[in-house]
Amino acid sequence: MRLLVVVTVALVVLAGTTSAFYLPGVAPHEYFETDPVALKVNKLTSVQTLLPMDYYSLPFCRPPKIEDAAENLGEHLTGEAIHNSPYKIEALVPQTCAVLCRRHLSAADASLFSERIREEYRVHWIVDNLPAATHAQIEMDDGSVRDLYEDGFALGFLGNEDMFPGTLNGVPYLNNHVVIQLLYHQEESFDGSRIVGFEVLPMSVKHEWSELEDAQPQTCDDLNSAEPLSVVGETEVVWTYEVVWVQSDVRWASRWDTYLMMQDSQVHWFSITNSLIIVLFLSGMVAMIMMRALHKDFDRYNEKVVEEVQEETGWKLVHGDVFRAPVRPMVLAVLVGSGVQIVVMAVITLFFALLGFLSPANRGGLLTAIVVLYVLSGAFAGYFSARIYKMFGGVEWKQCTVYTAVTMPGVAFGIFFILNFFVWGEKSSGAVPFLTLVLVMFLWLGISLPLVFLGSYFGFKKAAITPPNDMRVNRIPRQIPLQVWYMQDMPAILMAGILPFGAVFIELFFILSSMWLNQFYYIFGFLFVVFIILCLTCGEITIVMCYFQLCSENYKWWWRAFLTSASSAVYMFLYSAFYFFTKLNVTSFVSGLLYFGYTFILCFGFFCMTGAVGFFACLWFVRKIYSSIKVD
Repeated sequence: MRLLVVVTVALVVLAGTTSAFYLPGVAPHEYFETDPVALKVNKLTSVQTLLPMDYYSLPFCRPPKIEDAAENLGEHLTGEAIHNSPYKIEALVPQTCAVLCRRHLSAADASLFSERIREEYRVHWIVDNLPAATHAQIEMDDGSVRDLYEDGFALGFLGNEDMFPGTLNGVPYLNNHVVIQLLYHQEESFDGSRIVGFEVLPMSVKHEWSELEDAQPQTCDDLNSAEPLSVVGETEVVWTYEVVWVQSDVRWASRWDTYLMMQDSQVHWFSITNSLIIVLFLSGMVAMIMMRALHKDFDRYNEKVVEEVQEETGWKLVHGDVFRAPVRPMVLAVLVGSGVQIVVMAVITLFFALLGFLSPANRGGLLTAIVVLYVLSGAFAGYFSARIYKMFGGVEWKQCTVYTAVTMPGVAFGIFFILNFFVWGEKSSGAVPFLTLVLVMFLWLGISLPLVFLGSYFGFKKAAITPPNDMRVNRIPRQIPLQVWYMQDMPAILMAGILPFGAVFIELFFILSSMWLNQFYYIFGFLFVVFIILCLTCGEITIVMCYFQLCSENYKWWWRAFLTSASSAVYMFLYSAFYFFTKLNVTSFVSGLLYFGYTFILCFGFFCMTGAVGFFACLWFVRKIYSSIKVD
């Protein structure tokens, strides 16, 4: 019943967060006729290289002075670089074939453009905090027409005589003319106009000029029939643009819905709903099996009329060894504490995301929140690792605290630091500045580390967790019977990890697409439901496997409790590798290294998080069942 209530509440939240929303407190901007509208340039991205480039790393037209927009920590970590541009746009004032600038490209500049076009780089602009989108229509199998939106627009294209008449196969062509379409909304409730859409139609045009140098290009009269502009060798590029204003019924609060349409929402809904139903059904079956099995055991063990010579069997037989400390107790305590820190960070992040504080309008806000909340959650890591380590009888609390403070952050920062050198070598804007690295180090060593020690102090100060009913541990360990192959450690752990992974792999696809294919992900209602399902699944599958293990008289359950659910991270990494080879067209070594490096960090964090959830669920279960039986 509690499960159904939780899921019902989650679905209500989900229904209320599937449409776009904004950061609370951000007010819309009203534009009046002829008001200047700033067009800002962001970055260049490619699904082939996975390396963002600064916009002005290519010889585009530049303003007299390049000014950078204020950026937060998340934008610095993701390579966001927002600058001003020379484009002149006035509210509600259309423009036709305005000349931005003329540039003579040297052979080196043309080669650079050609290389970026072959690598399928896309250009990203921003107007009124809205990213540029490319609008297209595709015909479905049933004859209907579906709108398709893509983030950004193509820098250029490779010639293809069949697809682009008048082009040469394999020759790069530069999109030097853009049609900027701005959608605006007007209501009686406010003055002026609000921008609710930003679409860009790129074109490649080899402009022709009359005898006068300052005249408008002759090709502006008929752009569709103009010859495309190839970038092979030295050439002259004339950058031109048009501005079209279109009135729209879309309200300002719903203007981000366009970017949601970049994904197939129907497939998304169907997949998540199907996964939810399957996991809920399996969870119900697991709960029913566990309750029936345990009730039978309790009735048999606690029956008043029993023969005194009746021999104990099953999980009750190992009550003298079930609370024996595991091997490498400090390592287990550190991993559990690190997992608790990630769980706390994830819960708080999802909470703020559901409130709208981490909407896409707040660029870099999600990553900034993750980093800051993870640092502030260090106290929970220190507290729970100390409690677990003290329960195991450990006394080296300082060493345990230091390991807790440096294990997960150290692995993440070390890999990130090494990858940053490779990104820097590729001259990518994704390379994190040195001052940002210093700031991250300060957050880790100056804030997170002291918080871990603070939490560890309170954790060790509390009394140790003792076995229920003063159950004593035997001096001599009991011999464990020979286990069948499917109950041995590795097969049982790997088989159990499939179920938690099955609860998240569909959402994982959309998250990977958001990270590497430049798609927006802000349906946090879905993620909230999936997170609940993941925690429930981790806890239940770990309890089931622990129960079967104890019934087979194998009392070494501590590490199994952690690894049973944590093994889902192995499948997460394998799926990420499958996604890399099937969905991405990455050929360079650095790009592959970047992908698998960041993937390993995510999977290691997922490993600790799911392992901690399973460990505490199993700890609660074991203490519960052994506190409910009579032990002589």
